[in-house]
Amino acid sequence: MIFDTHAHYDDEQFDGDREALLSSMENGGVGAIVNVSASYESCRRVIELARAYPFMYAAVGVHPDEVGGLNEARLEEMKILCQDPKVLAVGEIGLDYYWNKESREQQIYWFERQLELAREVDLPVLIHSREAAADTMEIMKKHAGDLTGVIHCYSYSAEMAKEYVKMGFYIGVGGVVTFKNARKLKETVEAVPLSSIVLETDCPYLAPVPFRGKRNSSLYLSYVAEEIARIKQVSPEEVTAQTWQNAKDLYRL
Repeated sequence: MIFDTHAHYDDEQFDGDREALLSSMENGGVGAIVNVSASYESCRRVIELARAYPFMYAAVGVHPDEVGGLNEARLEEMKILCQDPKVLAVGEIGLDYYWNKESREQQIYWFERQLELAREVDLPVLIHSREAAADTMEIMKKHAGDLTGVIHCYSYSAEMAKEYVKMGFYIGVGGVVTFKNARKLKETVEAVPLSSIVLETDCPYLAPVPFRGKRNSSLYLSYVAEEIARIKQVSPEEVTAQTWQNAKDLYRL
Protein backbone atom coordinates (compact mmCIF):
# COMPACT_ATOMS: atom_id res chain seq x y z
CA MET A 1 0.00 0.00 0.00
CA ILE A 2 1.03 3.60 -0.63
CA PHE A 3 1.39 6.22 2.13
CA ASP A 4 0.69 9.80 1.02
CA THR A 5 2.54 11.85 3.63
CA HIS A 6 1.31 15.27 2.49
CA ALA A 7 -2.08 16.11 0.95
CA HIS A 8 -4.65 18.93 1.05
CA TYR A 9 -8.04 17.22 0.67
CA ASP A 10 -9.82 20.08 2.45
CA ASP A 11 -9.02 22.23 -0.62
CA GLU A 12 -12.06 23.55 -2.50
CA GLN A 13 -10.93 21.71 -5.66
CA PHE A 14 -12.24 18.54 -3.99
CA ASP A 15 -15.63 19.96 -2.96
CA GLY A 16 -17.46 18.24 -5.83
CA ASP A 17 -16.31 14.66 -5.27
CA ARG A 18 -14.31 14.51 -2.04
CA GLU A 19 -16.26 11.65 -0.44
CA ALA A 20 -16.28 9.49 -3.57
CA LEU A 21 -12.58 10.07 -4.18
CA LEU A 22 -11.51 9.31 -0.62
CA SER A 23 -13.74 6.23 -0.53
CA SER A 24 -11.85 4.87 -3.54
CA MET A 25 -8.40 5.09 -1.96
CA GLU A 26 -8.15 1.59 -0.50
CA ASN A 27 -9.11 -0.06 -3.79
CA GLY A 28 -6.60 2.23 -5.50
CA GLY A 29 -3.75 0.94 -3.35
CA VAL A 30 -3.54 3.93 -0.99
CA GLY A 31 -3.44 2.84 2.64
CA ALA A 32 -2.78 6.07 4.55
CA ILE A 33 -2.92 9.84 3.99
CA VAL A 34 -1.81 12.78 6.12
CA ASN A 35 -3.95 15.83 5.36
CA VAL A 36 -1.95 18.98 6.01
CA SER A 37 -3.28 22.40 7.00
CA ALA A 38 -1.95 25.54 5.34
CA SER A 39 -3.90 28.35 7.05
CA TYR A 40 -5.07 28.86 10.63
CA GLU A 41 -8.66 28.27 9.45
CA SER A 42 -7.77 24.91 7.88
CA CYS A 43 -6.24 23.53 11.11
CA ARG A 44 -9.66 22.44 12.35
CA ARG A 45 -10.85 21.30 8.91
CA VAL A 46 -8.00 18.81 8.47
CA ILE A 47 -8.77 17.24 11.86
CA GLU A 48 -12.49 16.94 11.08
CA LEU A 49 -11.68 15.26 7.77
CA ALA A 50 -9.20 12.90 9.42
CA ARG A 51 -11.82 11.86 11.97
CA ALA A 52 -14.18 10.91 9.13
CA TYR A 53 -11.77 8.39 7.54
CA PRO A 54 -9.87 5.72 9.51
CA PHE A 55 -6.90 5.80 7.08
CA MET A 56 -6.52 9.59 7.23
CA TYR A 57 -4.50 11.68 9.68
CA ALA A 58 -3.84 15.41 10.07
CA ALA A 59 -1.02 17.93 10.46
CA VAL A 60 -1.60 21.29 12.11
CA GLY A 61 0.42 24.33 11.05
CA VAL A 62 0.39 27.57 9.09
CA HIS A 63 2.09 27.95 5.69
CA PRO A 64 4.49 30.93 5.33
CA ASP A 65 2.08 32.59 2.86
CA GLU A 66 -0.60 32.62 5.58
CA VAL A 67 1.33 33.65 8.72
CA GLY A 68 -0.20 37.13 8.60
CA GLY A 69 -3.24 35.51 10.22
CA LEU A 70 -1.25 34.20 13.19
CA ASN A 71 -0.95 35.59 16.69
CA GLU A 72 0.06 34.14 20.06
CA ALA A 73 -3.54 33.30 21.03
CA ARG A 74 -4.05 31.34 17.83
CA LEU A 75 -0.74 29.56 18.35
CA GLU A 76 -2.02 28.47 21.78
CA GLU A 77 -5.21 27.15 20.14
CA MET A 78 -3.08 25.21 17.66
CA LYS A 79 -1.19 23.71 20.58
CA ILE A 80 -4.49 22.35 21.94
CA LEU A 81 -5.44 20.99 18.50
CA CYS A 82 -2.11 19.15 18.37
CA GLN A 83 -3.26 17.01 21.31
CA ASP A 84 -5.86 15.32 19.08
CA PRO A 85 -4.85 11.67 18.53
CA LYS A 86 -5.36 12.09 14.78
CA VAL A 87 -2.74 14.87 14.57
CA LEU A 88 0.65 13.43 13.66
CA ALA A 89 2.75 16.50 12.79
CA VAL A 90 3.14 20.28 12.84
CA GLY A 91 2.95 21.57 9.29
CA GLU A 92 3.21 22.84 6.84
CA ILE A 93 5.54 25.52 8.14
CA GLY A 94 8.60 27.28 6.76
CA LEU A 95 9.65 30.00 4.33
CA ASP A 96 8.45 31.05 0.88
CA TYR A 97 10.54 33.72 -0.80
CA TYR A 98 9.00 32.99 -4.21
CA TRP A 99 5.61 34.56 -3.51
CA ASN A 100 6.80 36.82 -0.66
CA LYS A 101 3.16 37.19 0.39
CA GLU A 102 4.24 37.94 3.95
CA SER A 103 7.40 39.82 4.96
CA ARG A 104 10.53 37.73 5.45
CA GLU A 105 10.73 38.91 9.06
CA GLN A 106 7.18 37.68 9.71
CA GLN A 107 7.85 34.37 7.97
CA ILE A 108 11.02 33.74 9.97
CA TYR A 109 9.38 34.68 13.28
CA TRP A 110 6.43 32.33 12.85
CA PHE A 111 8.59 29.57 11.40
CA GLU A 112 10.70 29.62 14.55
CA ARG A 113 7.63 29.82 16.83
CA GLN A 114 6.01 26.84 15.09
CA LEU A 115 9.24 24.84 15.43
CA GLU A 116 9.02 25.62 19.16
CA LEU A 117 5.39 24.47 19.11
CA ALA A 118 6.46 21.14 17.56
CA ARG A 119 9.03 20.71 20.32
CA GLU A 120 6.44 21.47 23.00
CA VAL A 121 3.91 18.96 21.65
CA ASP A 122 6.61 16.42 20.64
CA LEU A 123 5.60 16.06 16.98
CA PRO A 124 7.60 15.94 13.73
CA VAL A 125 7.53 18.93 11.36
CA LEU A 126 6.62 19.31 7.67
CA ILE A 127 8.87 21.98 6.19
CA HIS A 128 7.91 24.16 3.23
CA SER A 129 10.89 25.96 1.69
CA ARG A 130 10.79 27.74 -1.65
CA GLU A 131 13.66 29.90 -2.90
CA ALA A 132 14.80 30.20 0.72
CA ALA A 133 17.48 27.50 0.92
CA ALA A 134 20.09 29.32 3.02
CA ASP A 135 17.68 30.85 5.58
CA THR A 136 15.79 27.56 5.95
CA MET A 137 18.97 25.60 6.61
CA GLU A 138 20.22 28.22 9.10
CA ILE A 139 16.94 28.18 11.04
CA MET A 140 16.75 24.39 10.97
CA LYS A 141 20.28 24.07 12.34
CA LYS A 142 19.54 26.61 15.06
CA HIS A 143 16.00 25.62 16.04
CA ALA A 144 15.31 22.06 14.81
CA GLY A 145 18.38 20.09 15.84
CA ASP A 146 16.34 17.84 18.12
CA LEU A 147 13.32 17.54 15.79
CA THR A 148 12.52 15.22 12.91
CA GLY A 149 10.22 15.57 9.93
CA VAL A 150 10.07 16.05 6.16
CA ILE A 151 11.58 18.62 3.84
CA HIS A 152 8.38 18.80 1.81
CA CYS A 153 8.33 19.10 -1.99
CA TYR A 154 12.12 19.11 -2.02
CA SER A 155 13.61 21.41 -4.68
CA TYR A 156 17.22 22.14 -3.71
CA SER A 157 20.55 20.40 -4.35
CA ALA A 158 21.43 16.78 -3.67
CA GLU A 159 24.23 17.98 -1.36
CA MET A 160 21.79 19.94 0.80
CA ALA A 161 19.40 16.98 0.85
CA LYS A 162 22.19 14.79 2.22
CA GLU A 163 22.76 17.37 4.95
CA TYR A 164 19.08 17.25 5.93
CA VAL A 165 19.21 13.43 5.97
CA LYS A 166 22.19 13.63 8.35
CA MET A 167 20.04 15.85 10.59
CA GLY A 168 17.43 13.07 10.68
CA PHE A 169 14.94 14.48 8.17
CA TYR A 170 13.17 12.73 5.31
CA ILE A 171 13.04 14.10 1.77
CA GLY A 172 9.49 14.49 0.40
CA VAL A 173 9.18 13.40 -3.23
CA GLY A 174 6.06 13.90 -5.34
CA GLY A 175 4.89 14.37 -8.90
CA VAL A 176 7.68 16.79 -9.85
CA VAL A 177 10.15 13.87 -10.01
CA THR A 178 8.33 12.65 -13.15
CA PHE A 179 8.85 15.96 -14.99
CA LYS A 180 11.51 15.96 -17.70
CA ASN A 181 13.07 19.19 -16.41
CA ALA A 182 13.32 18.01 -12.77
CA ARG A 183 17.05 17.32 -12.97
CA LYS A 184 17.89 18.45 -9.41
CA LEU A 185 15.18 16.34 -7.83
CA LYS A 186 16.16 13.26 -9.86
CA GLU A 187 19.77 13.78 -8.73
CA THR A 188 18.57 14.07 -5.14
CA VAL A 189 16.60 10.81 -5.38
CA GLU A 190 19.70 9.13 -6.74
CA ALA A 191 21.92 10.57 -3.99
CA VAL A 192 19.91 9.92 -0.83
CA PRO A 193 19.06 6.45 0.51
CA LEU A 194 15.57 5.09 -0.13
CA SER A 195 15.26 4.82 3.67
CA SER A 196 15.19 8.65 3.77
CA ILE A 197 12.50 9.25 1.13
CA VAL A 198 8.74 9.57 1.65
CA LEU A 199 6.01 9.81 -1.01
CA GLU A 200 3.71 12.84 -1.09
CA THR A 201 1.26 14.43 -3.48
CA ASP A 202 0.71 18.00 -2.23
CA CYS A 203 -2.62 17.42 -3.97
CA PRO A 204 -4.53 19.05 -5.57
CA TYR A 205 -1.22 20.44 -6.88
CA LEU A 206 1.78 18.96 -8.75
CA ALA A 207 0.21 15.97 -10.48
CA PRO A 208 2.78 13.61 -12.03
CA VAL A 209 3.17 12.89 -15.73
CA PRO A 210 0.88 11.83 -17.49
CA PHE A 211 -1.57 13.97 -15.46
CA ARG A 212 0.61 17.09 -15.25
CA GLY A 213 -1.52 20.23 -15.13
CA LYS A 214 -4.60 18.37 -13.87
CA ARG A 215 -5.87 17.99 -10.30
CA ASN A 216 -3.59 15.66 -8.37
CA SER A 217 -4.67 12.85 -6.01
CA SER A 218 -3.07 10.11 -3.94
CA LEU A 219 -4.17 7.59 -6.60
CA TYR A 220 -1.41 8.94 -8.87
CA LEU A 221 1.46 8.20 -6.45
CA SER A 222 2.18 4.91 -8.21
CA TYR A 223 3.69 7.00 -11.05
CA VAL A 224 6.00 8.68 -8.54
CA ALA A 225 7.00 5.31 -7.07
CA GLU A 226 7.75 4.01 -10.58
CA GLU A 227 10.05 6.96 -11.37
CA ILE A 228 11.89 6.62 -8.05
CA ALA A 229 12.28 2.89 -8.78
CA ARG A 230 13.70 3.66 -12.22
CA ILE A 231 16.23 6.14 -10.80
CA LYS A 232 17.27 3.84 -7.94
CA GLN A 233 17.19 0.68 -10.08
CA VAL A 234 14.85 -1.22 -7.76
CA SER A 235 11.27 -2.44 -8.17
CA PRO A 236 8.27 -0.11 -7.63
CA GLU A 237 7.11 -2.60 -4.96
CA GLU A 238 10.34 -2.04 -3.04
CA VAL A 239 9.85 1.73 -3.24
CA THR A 240 6.26 1.45 -2.01
CA ALA A 241 7.18 -0.91 0.85
CA GLN A 242 10.18 1.13 2.02
CA THR A 243 8.42 4.50 1.83
CA TRP A 244 5.44 3.03 3.73
CA GLN A 245 7.82 1.96 6.52
CA ASN A 246 9.59 5.33 6.41
CA ALA A 247 6.27 7.16 6.84
CA LYS A 248 5.26 4.90 9.73
CA ASP A 249 8.59 5.59 11.43
CA LEU A 250 8.31 9.31 10.77
CA TYR A 251 4.76 9.56 12.12
CA ARG A 252 5.34 6.98 14.91
CA LEU A 253 2.51 4.72 13.80
